[in-house]
Amino acid sequence: MASSALASNFPVFIKKDRDLSPFPSLASSFPVQKTKKRNSREIVSVMAPQQSPRSPSATGSVKTAMTMTEKILARASEKPQLSPGENVWVNVDILMTHDVCGPGSFAIFKKEFGENAKVWDPDKIVVIPDHYIFTNDERANRNVDTLREYCIEQNIKYFYDIKDLGNFKANPDYKGVCHIALAQEGHCRPGEVLLGTDSHTCTAGAFGQFATGIGITDAGFVLGTGKSLLKVPPTLRFVMDGEMPNYLLAKDLILQIIGEISVSGATYKSMEFVGSTVESLTMEERMTLCNMVIEAGGKNGVIPPDSTTHKYLEDKTSLPYEPVYSDAQARFLSEYRFNVSNLEPLVAKPHSPDKRALAKECKDVKIDRVYIGSCTGGKTEDFLAAAKVFHASGKKVKVPTFLVPATQKVWMDIYSLPVPGCGGKTCSQIFEEAGCDTPASPSCSACMGGPRDTYARMNEPQVCVSTTNRNFPGRMGHKEGQIYLASPYTAAASALRGYVTDPREFLQ
Repeated sequence: MASSALASNFPVFIKKDRDLSPFPSLASSFPVQKTKKRNSREIVSVMAPQQSPRSPSATGSVKTAMTMTEKILARASEKPQLSPGENVWVNVDILMTHDVCGPGSFAIFKKEFGENAKVWDPDKIVVIPDHYIFTNDERANRNVDTLREYCIEQNIKYFYDIKDLGNFKANPDYKGVCHIALAQEGHCRPGEVLLGTDSHTCTAGAFGQFATGIGITDAGFVLGTGKSLLKVPPTLRFVMDGEMPNYLLAKDLILQIIGEISVSGATYKSMEFVGSTVESLTMEERMTLCNMVIEAGGKNGVIPPDSTTHKYLEDKTSLPYEPVYSDAQARFLSEYRFNVSNLEPLVAKPHSPDKRALAKECKDVKIDRVYIGSCTGGKTEDFLAAAKVFHASGKKVKVPTFLVPATQKVWMDIYSLPVPGCGGKTCSQIFEEAGCDTPASPSCSACMGGPRDTYARMNEPQVCVSTTNRNFPGRMGHKEGQIYLASPYTAAASALRGYVTDPREFLQ
């Protein structure tokens, strides 16, 4: 069985549990004096022991060390100190919503604050249609129209509208997948609080900020007040060191972690990623890492900002920001350590993201299609990675291979950026030579199924290798479809073979 093989093939990790109690060994710190049982009913007076005078501390008030997440929430709640489990009102820096949840969020805002109420700050609300866009479904189209009406009424500055569904390029304001657009348009900044009506809002944690998904009721309240009540999560720390092999991507790292701790292993916990491997990752790869913390149940994912972060933001935002970092003595619920140099390409088998398996162990799994796209695997670097595999093989794909850029910018990169080491060819040229489908209009597309006419939706019970984030029954359409989650390297290699394939066949 695959499970027995995993025990010997996966790199050994070290897990250290930490006690978050402020007095972890209080009971054992003081001797307990046993007394004889008193049978009488006399009242015994108790007097506190006499204490010697104590001079004030010369170092000021004592502060407990905090993690990144605790520091961000402390600043946002205007408190000097926070600990896991505390409930606090935080000031929200950015609220994001999209076409699926936006209409409901605004409706609740209107119901609770009044028909003529105004949002707390129209410049801090970002509205991005992206889920069910290129469809003839009347209800899906109505959602976008409803968003437009609300945004015009409320004078929302950052509404990335789309009107011409027949040609996305005719809509200069339209961006595409919200989580990638947020980063590209400069709405992600270290040290801030970003809330969104989408579970993968945690993607923005790659920038060293607190980012998490909320429901439409909470969003309606934020629209009116700019505040949200949050419980401070404890933090799990993941230390990843070692040189990243040239056949691995961040998708392999997060599948390794989810396979290790399970889909409930980080429930309402912060996941902090550190180590030399993490420091070597690009911003887009860091976004992949944080994107899937929700698949482990995490409240948020976070990576300490560094020169890579600041360089990415140079031409994205002119607003000031203040990074925070975990204190050296910060308390983590658990710490996991991985030697990434020993890791091999992975997949998550149907029907759960924690059903980890080595790609090479699934080589007999025949597939019907490959899907490269989504907020997880539809970024520019994801397509560059796939193109690298296709070019190295020099062959054509054996199954339909669907390409869905996350945003307009990604779509343009596919047609303009030369793929390193490929003789100046662009992704689009390589994809055409390999026999892939023409890159589609940027959106979430089939990642969440959508209306039946959604591009690349699984309308039949097929087997798909996908760079998306979830493989639950019905996630991409048909409830009997089987989805193998994989990196762009593994997805491209599988398209060339027609079976789940280890990309090392083409990259070594």
